[in-house]
Amino acid sequence: MSENRLINNVMDENLIDYYYLKYSVKDLYDKLHGLEFELVSDKSFVPFNAQLRDYSGAIDNEKSKWIAKKIDKSELYDHLLFEIAYYIDFMMQTLAIPSITVKIDEEYYRISKLVIGMQIGSYNYIEKPFLKVLTNDLINRWLYFDEDRNPNNYMVIHNSKNRPLIVAIDYNKADLNSTGMKITGAEDKFGWFRQEKTRFLTLLKPSNFENLSIDNFEYRLELMMGLKADDISEICTKVFREHFGDFKEKSALITSNLLKRREYINNYFRKWFKEKKEDDNKNSAYKDLGKSFLDQFKNK
Repeated sequence: MSENRLINNVMDENLIDYYYLKYSVKDLYDKLHGLEFELVSDKSFVPFNAQLRDYSGAIDNEKSKWIAKKIDKSELYDHLLFEIAYYIDFMMQTLAIPSITVKIDEEYYRISKLVIGMQIGSYNYIEKPFLKVLTNDLINRWLYFDEDRNPNNYMVIHNSKNRPLIVAIDYNKADLNSTGMKITGAEDKFGWFRQEKTRFLTLLKPSNFENLSIDNFEYRLELMMGLKADDISEICTKVFREHFGDFKEKSALITSNLLKRREYINNYFRKWFKEKKEDDNKNSAYKDLGKSFLDQFKNK
């Protein structure tokens, strides 16, 4: 697929550069891991809620700011999986904050590039363009078995045309390692069963997506199905090689998991969402989705 809708939507060269959108995923890995990071004592640019979770500030050799959290070596594998989830987001043209695992001063850190914006909960996210992005993000989060998505996991920035852009952040609930289907689709209507039963996922409830047509999901589904097994395996290998002797086995497992999950997701979405009828009102899907959100919260 030659078109890159994400770049077209972002528009501004400074934002395109900041999120590395013109890189291939292979070059992106080399770019990010070629940066040099220095921890800084100044926490003035670290968001308050991140400070409460023991994040520090860091600056790379290109003067970009990051937030960093020290991790124990015993947790390294999980954090490397979170990094892989970011790369898959990138490959699926999802605007996401660069988030990787690095060594700084001989200690492991999980670091994320600083994003200046507002949490999506500050906006009316039942309207376009928020609604369209969340509709597609449902596919990504199901692919990662990310059962805990809430307004804190999305930031909103604006380009020079004042167009709001949604940035996905925080991969700490992603599970790429499970071989079975932790999230499975319901048989009687569009919806799914989740193992962890968290009280969140407030933006991605199944009822919020009733009455949509397949065209709302088509481009993202095509991107997901267009991911090449060799490319997934290669990025996994790049992430694991430095840290684990059995990196080939680990890469094969994650690649297999993602390929199986995407087949399930693609088939399930296409079962429940059909092409839009010509006589449908072009805004009816958005009105129905908005009504679902409003009904959900009107008695609270």
